[in-house]
Amino acid sequence: MMILVTCFSVFIGAVDIPFDTVLRIMGNKLFGLGDISDIPTYMVSIVWRLYAPRALLGLIVGVGLAMVGVVMQAMVQNPLADPYILGISSGASLGATFAILMGATVLAGTVFQDFGIEAFAFIGAIGSSAFVFILSSIGGKMTTTKLVLSGVIIASLCGAVSNIIVYLEPNAEGMRSLTFWLMGSLSTIDFESVKICGIAVLIGLVFFSTQLRNLNAMMLGDSTATTLGVDLSKLRKFYIILTSVVIAFIVCKCGIIGFVGLIIPHISRGLVGTNHWKLFPISILLGAIFIMLADIVARTLSSSEIPIGIITSLCGAPVFAYIMLKRSYRFGGGN
Repeated sequence: MMILVTCFSVFIGAVDIPFDTVLRIMGNKLFGLGDISDIPTYMVSIVWRLYAPRALLGLIVGVGLAMVGVVMQAMVQNPLADPYILGISSGASLGATFAILMGATVLAGTVFQDFGIEAFAFIGAIGSSAFVFILSSIGGKMTTTKLVLSGVIIASLCGAVSNIIVYLEPNAEGMRSLTFWLMGSLSTIDFESVKICGIAVLIGLVFFSTQLRNLNAMMLGDSTATTLGVDLSKLRKFYIILTSVVIAFIVCKCGIIGFVGLIIPHISRGLVGTNHWKLFPISILLGAIFIMLADIVARTLSSSEIPIGIITSLCGAPVFAYIMLKRSYRFGGGN
């Protein structure tokens, strides 16, 4: 299924290119097969420089968001947790808002070369995660309740500061650019961006694949997990850092794509149950498929591209409502 969706993602786009032409271009670029000198240069550029990296990035982003969603929901034992509940998205939004609307891009262009907005978004994401981590550690042992509440506090603060900056800035063009970026997009992608996101997601994927036993223990509750020998405080600290890094790289390159980390783990639990040995691989598979399908819809539904975050929200909200109302749904050890 994922291979089929990936093929469609490379094939479908605003420019109509025959399927066999797409196959010839991909075969030549990937494996050196055949001769593509008779194919117009613009078709080769569109397929290889636009459609192919976009499909690959969609796959990587879907895997990353679903993976982090699974880990965060187990980590805080909260079915509503997702990559953004701990304030990471709000921190990235604040960084991007500052870069776009306050003219900091010029300064960032000097310091970070051509990655001004992405660099500020990355700093915002990492900074907000650090504040959540520090705030939840004050006054004693870090708990799931303190983590969630700290995330809500930091998200609210970052959102308020972003709104103040937007309110005071009369630059209409900057507002439009920021709005599109905050709704998520895979449109300005090249293989360098794919490589950067891919490395971050791969590191997280390899590590969390070795943590499935601990994730199962976390879902049983703090007391049971501690009895089983799981050091929850230490693990939560490390999980927060690693998931924040993964999300920060995704947000830097694609903006904010919501609902994936929230609904994909729930759909997967409905299919295979709560055991992470099954839940984890199914979630990352469904996450990749979901993002690639949403991106296909985003770039073909109208003459102008729709931000992918709108598509994921339109799909995710009713699905999540159905799952929530379904009586047989189970999260962890209880209904």
